[in-house]
Amino acid sequence: MAITPVKTLVAAAKAAITTLEQETAAEAVAAGRAVFVDIRDIRELERDGRLPGAIHAPRGMLEFWVDPESPYHKPAFATDKTLILVCAGAQRSALATKALQDMGMENVAEMAGGFSEWKKASRPVE
Repeated sequence: MAITPVKTLVAAAKAAITTLEQETAAEAVAAGRAVFVDIRDIRELERDGRLPGAIHAPRGMLEFWVDPESPYHKPAFATDKTLILVCAGAQRSALATKALQDMGMENVAEMAGGFSEWKKASRPVE
């Protein structure tokens, strides 16, 4: 049985979502209009650090934490602020952003380049 390659899924997601450049994303967070949501695995955060002030939501729990009807719902996701999803290389974040859009969320985007590009640009990390 043939499967759809991840590369194809990511490309389709990126065509349907908003991707914010890093400077734009950082400005929106600094202005209080948005919040970073880091969807990387906890081991990645422990090893590499995280964006200052980012909420951590493991990719596998994201939809459950966002859904107000889920027993796993987290109040931090009940916000009018834009959720800017971040992963290591802007692939998981594209798929996750698309999934949240499919759930009906309008205030969601991903950050271009992901955490690896953030760190490479010598932006702050905690």
